[in-house]
Parts: sequence; structure tokens; C-alpha cells
Amino acid sequence: MNSTLLSKIDKKQSVVGVVGLGYVGLPLLLCFVEKGFHVIGLDIDGKKTEALARGQSYIKHIPATRVAGAASSGLLTTTTDFAKAKECDVLLIAVPTPLNKNREPDMSYIVSTCESIAPHVRRDQMIVLESTTYPGTTVEVMIPILERNGLKVDRDFYVAFSPEREDPSRTDYTTETIPKVVGSTTPEGLAVAEKIYQQIVVRTVPVSSTQAAEAAKLVENTFRAVNIALVNELKMTFMRMGIDIWEVIEAAKTKPFGYMPFYPGPGLGGHCIPIDPFYLTWKAREYGAPTKFIELAGEINSGMPEFVVQRVMEVLNEFGRALKGAKILMLGLAYKANVDDDRESPSYHLMEKLEEKGATVSYNDPYIPVIRPSREFAKYAGRKSVPVAAGYDLILVATAHDEYRKMDLTVFKTPVVDTRHVAPDRDGIIFRA
Repeated sequence: MNSTLLSKIDKKQSVVGVVGLGYVGLPLLLCFVEKGFHVIGLDIDGKKTEALARGQSYIKHIPATRVAGAASSGLLTTTTDFAKAKECDVLLIAVPTPLNKNREPDMSYIVSTCESIAPHVRRDQMIVLESTTYPGTTVEVMIPILERNGLKVDRDFYVAFSPEREDPSRTDYTTETIPKVVGSTTPEGLAVAEKIYQQIVVRTVPVSSTQAAEAAKLVENTFRAVNIALVNELKMTFMRMGIDIWEVIEAAKTKPFGYMPFYPGPGLGGHCIPIDPFYLTWKAREYGAPTKFIELAGEINSGMPEFVVQRVMEVLNEFGRALKGAKILMLGLAYKANVDDDRESPSYHLMEKLEEKGATVSYNDPYIPVIRPSREFAKYAGRKSVPVAAGYDLILVATAHDEYRKMDLTVFKTPVVDTRHVAPDRDGIIFRA
């Protein structure tokens, strides 16, 4: 089995299936098409599969010309029919792994995807999970479901885990230039998984097991979450001392060794950093292993929206206004600059907390003209971006879009609370938070 599948991959005769056509799956799909592979894109969202078939991009930072090229190549099929999984020699699964309301791992997307694929699993297939998750998911959750039709992993088909490393809108690194960590359950499976990713990425990084690969992703993002918590705490401390954290970071990062800059903000956003540490702490409890450091970082980062709201109240008070009844314009709904990705964005928490205290909040985001439906903030679906204009009691900068850096926010004669160091220092009207 191993040699046959390796040969098909080498000759670009293998069909690659990508399950989940979002921020991770779509770049993967495009990379394989561009390398000459026949690709089947599977998603439960018919709007996505239809858009791809028409050559239309639905993710802002992925050029429509690139999608159109894939659609016209003759190598791409998109479908919502998971029976097509049987036609694939390789299946790459990139579906969401959110937290539930109790901040525990929500495996429902992985489970439902595997259940949809399981009836169509066949011999000589490789199935790779890319979704960020806790160590043990591939072995404990995915494999038992995939074996339900009587086939056995490493006898009839292979599995592997290779964590996604996408960073939307980043230009210095792309899917192809970021090394790919790969772990499998056997050396034979690892060889196949490496071979498939070697077709599209600059380097593969093999590890001893799927658990090690799963853990590597959690380490990457927990590292970021902990360091962001540190600078958030330092920001609050230095504010009391009258010291600008941004100036301090700029000075500190001139040291060419032993320091890496991280930046404060109004809270964590995106699909990875706010979520992944909780996956690790949840799994650690099964082993009776305390994760106090990680949990403390989570508390600090989760508390940042409340800190910003308090800062807004203080600034309004300086101008003789109460938060209740105040009209606030929030700049930025996306979780990071220059993307249309609003997953886990702290802007939603800011909006909710401000409105709970009686404020009227409008938002502007050039990348998100209309708020899309979501599980946690369904009440905001359909709300539209408004122009940046005068007439508000306060402007709150929540995302560092380039468009906001180019604006002179002082022309509106309105106090500005800036959580992203977007506006230049201006005594009496620009306030850091």
C-alpha cells in the first residue's frame, strides 16, 4: 500500500480531497491545484463550493484571480456530496474546533466530518487532520469513527496529523513557505504524509506521533497567548505609572538577542490564540496536571475587554459624559489588521459590554460591511458598517487596519480611546487603553 500511494503522489496521479474550505482549507486546495493535482473540495456550505466553481473568492486576502485560475484549470471539483471522498487518495480535514459555552473543546465539527467520511473510506487512502485540537484527538476521536466500516488504520488506510499554520493577510510567509509539522501512527504513514505535503511546502518537519504534532500546535499558540498576557498586564501596570507601553516595547526590541516583541490589545481574537490554550488545560486535567501559568494568562487576556470598557468610562467622564446614553463609534470588527476574519474578535465583547452599560455602539470596518451570523453573537447578524464621521461622543479603536492609521481622528473633535496604538499621541484627545 505504501509504495503504491507514494508512487501516485510522486507522479501527481493522486486525487487530493480538502474537507472544509475556509481560511485553512482554501489555501491548501489552491496550492495543490497549482502544483498540478486533481483536487476535490468538500464543504457543507454550498455557497462556498458554488463560489469556487465560478472562480470567485469569498476570503478577502485570497485573490480572486488565483481562485479563478484554479476553477478554469480543469483540475478542481467542488461539492457538498461527501460520497466523493471515496475518489480521493488523500483527504485533508480542516474544519473548525471552537470552544463550547463552558470553554471546553467542541469536537462536533471533527466528529460530524469523520462520520460523513467514514462510509466512504477505502483501502490505500491517507486521511490527515489539520484542525487545531488537544493531544490525542486523532487516535481517540478520529480513528474509531473512520474504522466503523471494518477497515483498519495502518492495515488498510493511513492517518496523520499536520497542524495548520495559516496567518491571514501575512505576506512574508505563505502556505508554501511555512514548514509543515507532520505526525502519524506508523513510520509508513509518516512517509506518505510527508510525501504529500512535500509537493506544496518548502519543508516538512516529521515528529514521532500524532500526539506530538497536535501538541506542537498548542505550544506555538500558548506561547503567544502567555506573552500577550504579559504585555497586557504590563500595559495596565505602566499606565498607572504614567509610562507608555508602546514606547517601552519599541525600545526593548532594539536588543538583538534574548527578546521578542509582543503587543497589547483589547483582548485576544482569531480562531487559534484565544482557544488553543484552553484545549491544553482541558486535556491536562485528565492527567491531573496543573496548568496555572496558562490559566492565569487566559484570565488576563479574557479580562482585557472589561479593562477597555472601564477606560472608555473614565475618558467619557473627563468630558462630562456618562457611558449610559453615549454614542460610540468602534473602529474595527476584525480580530486583526487588514483581514475580514472576525472569529473570536474582542470587538464583539467590547460591543456587548458597552451596550449592556447603556451605550449605543456603531461600528466601522472596511473589510466587514455586514456582520455575519455566528453562534455566540447571533444578535448582531445583519448590523452594517457605518462611515467614520462626526457626531459621536467617543471613538474606540479596536483593530489596527491601515485605513485607520491614515486617518486624522482628531478632526472629529471627539475623544479617541486607542487600544492598538493607531493614532499619534495628541494630548487631551487621544487616550491609550
